[in-house]
Amino acid sequence: MSDVSDVSVSDPDPLARERDHLASSRAALRAMREDVEALDITNVTANWVNSVVLGRQIEERVKALADLSHTPLFFGRLDYLHTTQEGQRFYIGRRHVHDAVGDPMVIDWRAPVSQPYYQASKKDPQDVGLRRRFGYTAGELTAYEDEHLSDPQELERTSRLLQAEIERPRVGPMRDIVATIQPEQDGIVRSGLSGTVCVQGGPGTGKTAVGLHRVAYLLYAHRERLARTGTLVVGPNRSFLHYIEQVLPALGELEVKQATVDDLVGQVEVRGTDEAATAVVKGDARMAEVLRRAVRSHITLPKEPLMVVRGSRRWRVPAYELDEIVRELMDRDIRYGAAREALPQRIAHAVLVRMEQAGEAPDDRVQNTVARNTAVKAVVKECWPPVEPEKLVLRLLGDPEFLAEHAEGLLTEDEQKLLLWAKPARSVKTAKWSAADAVLIDEARDLVERTHSLGHVVLDEAQDLSPMQYRAVGRRCTTGSATILGDLAQGTTPWATASWAEALGHLGKPEAVVEELTAGFRVPREVIAYASRLLPHMSPGLAAVESVRENPGSLAVRRTEADTLDADVVAACAEALAHEGSIGLIAADARIAPLAEALTAAGLAYLSPGEETTAESRLTLVPATLAKGLEYDYVVLDEPAAVVDGEPDERTGLRRLYVALTRAVSGLTIVHAAPLPLQLES
Repeated sequence: MSDVSDVSVSDPDPLARERDHLASSRAALRAMREDVEALDITNVTANWVNSVVLGRQIEERVKALADLSHTPLFFGRLDYLHTTQEGQRFYIGRRHVHDAVGDPMVIDWRAPVSQPYYQASKKDPQDVGLRRRFGYTAGELTAYEDEHLSDPQELERTSRLLQAEIERPRVGPMRDIVATIQPEQDGIVRSGLSGTVCVQGGPGTGKTAVGLHRVAYLLYAHRERLARTGTLVVGPNRSFLHYIEQVLPALGELEVKQATVDDLVGQVEVRGTDEAATAVVKGDARMAEVLRRAVRSHITLPKEPLMVVRGSRRWRVPAYELDEIVRELMDRDIRYGAAREALPQRIAHAVLVRMEQAGEAPDDRVQNTVARNTAVKAVVKECWPPVEPEKLVLRLLGDPEFLAEHAEGLLTEDEQKLLLWAKPARSVKTAKWSAADAVLIDEARDLVERTHSLGHVVLDEAQDLSPMQYRAVGRRCTTGSATILGDLAQGTTPWATASWAEALGHLGKPEAVVEELTAGFRVPREVIAYASRLLPHMSPGLAAVESVRENPGSLAVRRTEADTLDADVVAACAEALAHEGSIGLIAADARIAPLAEALTAAGLAYLSPGEETTAESRLTLVPATLAKGLEYDYVVLDEPAAVVDGEPDERTGLRRLYVALTRAVSGLTIVHAAPLPLQLES
């Protein structure tokens, strides 16, 4: 595969020279790590706290400098021509490596000088004379490929090494795409920290990888700021997070936290479930106003004057003045808890004004003492009592009159009935909270006390969130930015997002830029074209993905009989296992149990989603409801009609099927006994 067009008399063996540079770079990285390990901080820090912090930072630096055998130190090279980099040659890799005197041996892919590796072209060479891509086998440099961007005689062509890297078999968790980032993806990756970006991308367009690489880029470009404010990746479920968890560490970023939306709002134990209609109402944005009204209903205006006794003096604040103080705080519409903390200070200030008018000279200490006075505390307790979010939501869901009072003009009577529990819980601890209830509690808690905001949040598979879930995520980045990733065609919840404009409004980021990725790099052209037959029936107007990968024979549709369906599916799995890479058997949730029995009877070991595939165990049995975001080299899809029928309505069923059809990287085999959905025939 090596392109030896760069060979000259002075350079008879380019591949050997590049291998020498790889060996030297590994040695330099090892020396960098040893230098950090050898640091003596015994007499450096002023106290033990600083010593612990510095020691932890050193440990993290050592981890970041690890030389992973399966992760090549560099994957490309740029030879510049004329400008400030005249005659300079840079090796582009996942992290920076320098030699003993500080000269770079590998440049971090995120550095500005590396950007032309992704953006330069024949039309816009960006002062790059040569771009070289490297190919690796089992960690060994085995091939290279050159593009002479300044040579008008050389035709632009698809990189064979890039194509091979995209098609490399997938065993284990998701890999980074740092060696194969495309220009349109790179533009999103390098977008600034201050702005929120929403990426609409169909299957195989790399939107998840783009989001993760954007995090890595932002941590490089704004490390100190994000070290203070924090970053977070939010995924749809634990299986998905386990699948992507190695991407950022492979890029040298070890401190990014991952969570599901349920993790974010998990202040109560979720033991119950909601019917779809109930969950839709609980997830509706109108519930935010219902909760706001319910929280503020605890405020009452004072009816009696206040008398504060200090020594031999008494200070009286009339009821009308207390009324004005309370109303002023209400009009400011600040959080309930913050206003409750401010109220005693406002009352104390009114007392201090009277002291000054009487000739005294009270200071701040006196004001704080007055604010803690028993009479003042009694007024605060009566006018602005504490609110516990869990108890508030418990009352809303269990007290018809309380709910009706605060849902008036917002929710219909039928919607209110859906919210009310058939058997109201007696206490917060005994309540069978649902996942949607936990989101309501999180909203109520934010009305009382501000939620901590992070510097950057990545939200993947965002199309499946309810408005209230968007609000929960948005609260985590009110002072930061976000990367929103999703595909409207893959929305499979009853409350799935109708438009990104609506979703971004709920998130609190209406100014976000929406980018669309339409070039597919993962799913073969034949497979994505077949799946795209469903688009007009479930997401009309949404552009189909145009795959850049041709893989003839990648799609097989097999009709069988009902009594041999399980056996034929197992046989298809056995055929797929003859190929290299991971295998996913995707089926309707109701079909998982019989297929598990059939696989066991046939002696085929299988994994569950989230369990890591290995060379010895490559088959995963995947319920259709957990397939989103995952990918396998070969997919066997059992009974498409059952996937559609397993959902509450046809549109959701077709979207679930669309997800299942687009998980394959190399080949898809469909085995069915029932007729295929008519939409696939069109």
